[in-house]
Amino acid sequence: MASIEWQTLPKNPGVYLFKNSEGQVLYVGKAVALRSRVRSYFQTPERLAPKVRAMMRHVADLEYIVTSTEVEALILEATLIKQMKPRYNIRLKDDKSYPYLRLTWEEDFPRLMLARNPVPDGSRYFGPYPRAQAVRDTIRLLRKIFPIRNCTNQKFKNAARPCLEYHIGHCQAPCQGWVDADAYRMMMHEVEAFLEGRADDVERHLKERMEAAAEAWEFERAAELRNQLEAIREVREPQRVAQATSRDLDAISWAVGADEAIVQVFRVRKGRLTGRESLTLAGVDGASDESIAEAFLAQYYAATDDVPEEILIAALPENSAELRGWLRDKRGSACELKVPKRGDKAELLALVRKNAEMLRDEEMRRRQRQDSHIEEGLLGLQHALGLPQIPHRMECYDISNTQGTESVASMVVFTDGKPDKSQYRRFKIRTVEGPNDFLSMYEVIQRRFRHRELASDHPGLKRFAMLPDLVLIDGGRGQLGYAVRAMRESGVGNIPVFGLAKQHEWLFEPDRPDPIILDRDSEALKLLQHLRDEAHRFAITFHRQLRSRRNLRSLLDDVPDIGPKRKRTLLQTYANLDAMAQASVDELAHLPGMTRAAAQSLLQYLRANSGGEESRSGG
Repeated sequence: MASIEWQTLPKNPGVYLFKNSEGQVLYVGKAVALRSRVRSYFQTPERLAPKVRAMMRHVADLEYIVTSTEVEALILEATLIKQMKPRYNIRLKDDKSYPYLRLTWEEDFPRLMLARNPVPDGSRYFGPYPRAQAVRDTIRLLRKIFPIRNCTNQKFKNAARPCLEYHIGHCQAPCQGWVDADAYRMMMHEVEAFLEGRADDVERHLKERMEAAAEAWEFERAAELRNQLEAIREVREPQRVAQATSRDLDAISWAVGADEAIVQVFRVRKGRLTGRESLTLAGVDGASDESIAEAFLAQYYAATDDVPEEILIAALPENSAELRGWLRDKRGSACELKVPKRGDKAELLALVRKNAEMLRDEEMRRRQRQDSHIEEGLLGLQHALGLPQIPHRMECYDISNTQGTESVASMVVFTDGKPDKSQYRRFKIRTVEGPNDFLSMYEVIQRRFRHRELASDHPGLKRFAMLPDLVLIDGGRGQLGYAVRAMRESGVGNIPVFGLAKQHEWLFEPDRPDPIILDRDSEALKLLQHLRDEAHRFAITFHRQLRSRRNLRSLLDDVPDIGPKRKRTLLQTYANLDAMAQASVDELAHLPGMTRAAAQSLLQYLRANSGGEESRSGG
């Protein structure tokens, strides 16, 4: 551990980052007083917790950020943990943004859509949800109850006749002007209230409107409202879990297994369970319940505005006063943190913990089965392919292009039978013109093993220094032959290499006329298929990204007010047309070099020329 002068740190609240000799962030922490908190790490090793002691052996540098208040430090810590995923922090285990349900209030006839990143565009966002499927299921359920339009804006504007959704009762055909905008938005307010957990209010309003329609002899409208009312009651009936409370609350508990904790969150609104989430916290080995509670609360509620009146939790974090203050500010009113000891709330929390324990045990059994299958597959490969040892590191290569354009290749790595995504690499084909997979494979294999030779002098190529125990080529004898040639020319011809042809799932070996045919149900073949399919997925995803950016680049050339500098900024900010067209005018206008007029011009052009693609990501 390098010498760090903690004595020079300020006594202000803030966030500190421990780094290793390569500048990688190992741990992010917050402090009421930076100097005092950091000093506590520089004791004799025997007085430190095992996990902290292990971390401090790698610490070589310290960075800190001063904040105005303890609450600011709390928020910044949660943000940095999510961004940097430090090895020694307790962190929510997910490398993607959680999905939200978006209610598009900025439109005359709002829709419900799936969204990944909430932006201030006038929409109302609910979530986050643990799975995109949970959002889609919610949308599907609500569209059974309420006739919400589901078409893109492009289709909505150009509809010559009502679509099938109208004829099956899932839409009121606002595209034909058959429903008043005010009446439609009143219905969407009911949808919003339902999503907020205020289903009692929704039931009452629907009943009042049904009775009013019946008194006015509008029996068809009364029947529609009656059907909605019955559907809501049917959905809500099995949701009662906490009859003793009418408050909005979240109940949170967890079960620890190995270095992870399975966390369950039950959302209870007006005495009914309106949602359940299961999330995973990584890095909890040796952590106390209080530390787990603190890490989860800070990171979970940083990503949502849905803060209830009360949070029941299995343990109170040490900084519960700071958390209460922060949650109160997010909610706009008081938010209580409680550990119930008796009564209905204690029973509810026990139910949440039981669910967490069941999921933990199920996950452990699943991993044991998976490990057993992987071990069987690796041993099977060693035996079937005559390998000198179990293939601990396997690499697979695949080529993807469209009639020779945007040719790319993928290198996918499995370590001990599992995907090792930190080792994945993508290549743009540089020397091959047209659709020639053979020469493309030759180029990629040559480059991969040339990088190995250069790795000692180039830190960015370090991960290419590791040699595989087995190389798999996605293809038959043609691709395999060129790969073997490249490997021999690169001085690694001793590494076992095989081709896997998809038509019959046969393995081909260099200089051997007959294919190796593995049993279709063998774990060895399943492992190779998983490796091959992952390489194909990774290659085709990269190819689509490049093709999308090429199309977007071409489209931007025709947009008024978008010159080279603005075009470059937009391409650096947005991955594809969908993402750009989903942006708001305000969001675009705040980009470097952009103006509000240019943003409006861009969106108008994109939405007129995108064929309705602008809302495809919404469900």
